[in-house]
Amino acid sequence: MLNSTQVSVIHLSAYLEVGPLRYVFFVLVLLFYGVVVGANVLLIAAIALERRLHAPMYLFLANLFVNELLGGTGLLPFLLLQLLSDSHTVALPLCFLQVFVVYSYVCAEFCNLAVMSYDRYLAICCPLQYRRRMTGRTVCGLVAFTWAYSFGAIGVLIALAAPLRLCGDTINKVYCMNFSIVKLSCDDVRANNAYGLLLTFLTTLCPLALVLYTYLKILQVCFRGSQHTRQKALSTCTPHLASLLNFCLGVCLEILGSRFQVGSQEPLVQILLSVYFLTCQLLFTPLMYGLHLSKVRLVLRGLLLCSAVNTGP
Repeated sequence: MLNSTQVSVIHLSAYLEVGPLRYVFFVLVLLFYGVVVGANVLLIAAIALERRLHAPMYLFLANLFVNELLGGTGLLPFLLLQLLSDSHTVALPLCFLQVFVVYSYVCAEFCNLAVMSYDRYLAICCPLQYRRRMTGRTVCGLVAFTWAYSFGAIGVLIALAAPLRLCGDTINKVYCMNFSIVKLSCDDVRANNAYGLLLTFLTTLCPLALVLYTYLKILQVCFRGSQHTRQKALSTCTPHLASLLNFCLGVCLEILGSRFQVGSQEPLVQILLSVYFLTCQLLFTPLMYGLHLSKVRLVLRGLLLCSAVNTGP
């Protein structure tokens, strides 16, 4: 048992010794990070530059792509450094910084998906009231709330965890997680656990309840409406549902791996569960929306063609 005053560095014990293969993994992660940044930045630029896409639905999409950049930056550069390191350690303040970025990404992802489902509900179920209710001020307010809630809620989480005295310095993860750090504490952590449960409820169950309600209403309208209404709903809601289900799958896998030690006997399985939780959305979301939404696809094609012409001989 370590003296609490001596714990200034966290050791990440989930990394496997793979020898020279770590350079192969480094290149793969670096390529993945480059594709993630390129895809999300390209889509943000397409929405920003094309006036036809200056509608609430696409502005919420741009906010979602910004969040994917936040999540990727909070994890992938860290993994790149750890893959080249022999010690797999991180200073405690930097560990809390990563917790703040990664957890804020998760909160903002759920909030963004809930806001987008509300937008689709208004557009499909209340089309005559859509312009009146989804004004520019409302869009700005919803986007601001997404970030204010995410940063504020995780800021409180860090404020509760940072003062804890730690009696250990090793977590069985490939990146920093608040729950793993709190388990190292030799102080009373009931307040941390209570707030963690409250945050989980507010961040996951409340947005999912809103999504469920809105999609039940959308399904009712689709069954009663014309074929054109059903096609419109299907074209705009399919990417959102696919993105939501994919992210929820990643969250469930991470909860199973962290709270119930699923895969603890197989280190590789545990690593894959943890990494999938954060990487599943980073490329899936831009690909899903970029390929499925016709307006976005046409704008992207135009941007790529213009770029090819400008860089040509």
